[in-house]
Amino acid sequence: MKTILVTGGAGYIGSHTVHELVNQGYNIIVFDSLEKGHKNFLPDGVKFFQGDVGNIEDLNKVFSSNKIDAVIHFAGYIEAGESMVNPLKYFHNNSAKGITLIKAMNDNGVKNIMFSSTAAVYGNPKRVPITEDHETNPVNHYGASKLMLEKTLETSKVQGISSIFLRYFNAAGAGYGIGEKHNPETHLIPIILEVASGKRDHIKLFGTDYPTPDGTCVRDYIHVLDLASAHVQALKQLEKGKSGIYNVGTGKGYSVKEIINICRNVTGKNIKVVDEKRREGDPPVLVASSLKAQKELNWQPKYDINDIIKSAWEWHKKENIIN
Repeated sequence: MKTILVTGGAGYIGSHTVHELVNQGYNIIVFDSLEKGHKNFLPDGVKFFQGDVGNIEDLNKVFSSNKIDAVIHFAGYIEAGESMVNPLKYFHNNSAKGITLIKAMNDNGVKNIMFSSTAAVYGNPKRVPITEDHETNPVNHYGASKLMLEKTLETSKVQGISSIFLRYFNAAGAGYGIGEKHNPETHLIPIILEVASGKRDHIKLFGTDYPTPDGTCVRDYIHVLDLASAHVQALKQLEKGKSGIYNVGTGKGYSVKEIINICRNVTGKNIKVVDEKRREGDPPVLVASSLKAQKELNWQPKYDINDIIKSAWEWHKKENIIN
């Protein structure tokens, strides 16, 4: 049985992926600071270490006491808007601490890593849907911090480290009885559902003058279970010593206004919207071409936007005891 170390495995995407990996027969070790993660999101019996990815002693303790075959690195900060006002926080956590992880891997003879990257590395795309060979030119520091670690991993090939980058688009939805639970919450769909549930009064609409059909940003939303299954398929590639970069999305974009309307239909609730000015660092359109992942990883997204929002709403109602 292969043993996989999952950093940030108690987070939203990480925990769904851990459940999927356990179901596929992998032995999983989760390493998480619990700054953002939730230990109760994890399956029973999974080995857990609480520690800081930036602390070499914490990492060496895990590597030295376990025979680890590969690492899946989720741990990181993810808010593009926050990165524009506090860039050092992002470069320290996402870039510098990631480099510490790579060093610990190399020192302990672990040579395979899958990196949770982002579509934000592309910046304002020149063509849509975006393919993996599109130039990388991030317009926010979150994307830049992830790209810096990508580049570090690419150079680590000379030391025998194989890496796969999964560039996510917008993960959403719920599965395994767990869902999005950020504090504070900054992601679109859970915020809309908090308005629908009465937990918030309104949603702020950041910018209505983008060069898109209805003036609001367009994004590619992927069900978190589809994202988790992509990790399993990519891990099979990594186990063969193969490296690569893969977009993980659906190839279909929805505007903020469209998402709000779908949420109204799914919940049957009125959702109050307040227009605000644009946020710095938001590209108008980010939509993936995932044809490479479909072909090379034998992966296919199963769920559409209605499935995503329905699953998120069901979890949200259960979590907040909403009728």
